[in-house]
Amino acid sequence: MKDSLIWTLYASPLIIALAYHFAQRTGREARSQAVLEEALQAGMAEPSSRYPVVDPAVCMGGGACARACPEEAIGFVGGKAHLVDPAACIGHGTCAPACPVEAITLVYGTSKRGMDIPQVAPSFETNVPGIFIAGELGGLGLIHNAIDQGRLAIESVAKKRAEGDLLDVVIVGAGPAGLAATLGAMEKKLRFITLEQENALGGTVNHRFPRNKLVMTYPVTLPLAGKLKVREILKEALLGLWQAAADRVKMPVNYNERVEQVTPLDKGFVVRTNRAEYRSANVLLALGRGGTPRTLGVPGEDLPKVVYRLTDAEQYRGQAVLVVGGGDSAIEAAVSLAAEPDTRVTLSYRGDAFGRVKPKNRDRLAEAERAGRLTVVLSSTVTLVEADRVMLDHKGQGLALDNDTVIVCAGGILPTAMLKAMGVEVETRYGSA
Repeated sequence: MKDSLIWTLYASPLIIALAYHFAQRTGREARSQAVLEEALQAGMAEPSSRYPVVDPAVCMGGGACARACPEEAIGFVGGKAHLVDPAACIGHGTCAPACPVEAITLVYGTSKRGMDIPQVAPSFETNVPGIFIAGELGGLGLIHNAIDQGRLAIESVAKKRAEGDLLDVVIVGAGPAGLAATLGAMEKKLRFITLEQENALGGTVNHRFPRNKLVMTYPVTLPLAGKLKVREILKEALLGLWQAAADRVKMPVNYNERVEQVTPLDKGFVVRTNRAEYRSANVLLALGRGGTPRTLGVPGEDLPKVVYRLTDAEQYRGQAVLVVGGGDSAIEAAVSLAAEPDTRVTLSYRGDAFGRVKPKNRDRLAEAERAGRLTVVLSSTVTLVEADRVMLDHKGQGLALDNDTVIVCAGGILPTAMLKAMGVEVETRYGSA
């Protein structure tokens, strides 16, 4: 009896600990399964950037990788780590080094959807001598990586200075990579020009991130500006830091100038834009993967009231706004606009149903539509944009809408064709590192 009591006293803590452990594992598996099922139902099971693949034969299921993922994209299925929320994964890869048994490989593309990755050397030079790539276009859309790559790419360019009257380099893009590259070119006293098709610096951060978005990054070093020690910062504050660094050194950028063609010379390249022509020994492509916004291709689209992103819903308060698109960005824009007082919002989509949309966005859209704050017109396309109205083709019938603003959220045209025209080799990867 005494021995039994002693055994019970000693064993009880172990039993309680084991019960707690298994309850925790059961709970995390249930949460992971729910997230995974939601992603599958929404058609969001394809990652858009570099992502982790876990070897279940090696994985111990300890959870270090999940704890290292700020986006909580990794969960557990069958006791093993698993990418349960692919759409949330942004490719920084902090999960891989956190794994103590090296069970994670970081790859691009999937067996169903390949991802185009240009071939780039460690110097950031492509197979075409003199053409360099840095930042998101290279396959990894992370702010701190883009800044580091832009800075390092210019160091490589500086070793190939031009002869004669050629520029040393034309930098294409003024996002994080282009910003760092431009400051680096100034620091090294290169002969250069920086071209940006938008009207401000910041690239994807400025033009595609919504207002007041919390941006996660890491401390980085900007040439001429020193180390920026930020980890979590609002979009507007980060852009302010970058603009202050650029203003302090009077950084030159040609805004609203879009590159249309890059043609090789005997020594260097001719870069043609919508404004001018430049001759340079080197070209650094610091572009995003979104490329040029996809347009509607209809009369009146060149009117100033047609824009391709929503950054601040409040500026359209009281207007009649048409949002065009069927993805998450279009739905998020329409719902945000509908929350503004006296704003009349119509969402036009060419499909007969919304496909690859997050369930939460689908629910928010349905709620706004039930409340009468917005109107959804499926199976419709824009045929004409005028100063005070817009025409839709809705199932073969013409539909006229009073309109102040058209916001097109139809994605972008990847610059793959431009790269191939330059001779840059682009490899389509289907789940390979």
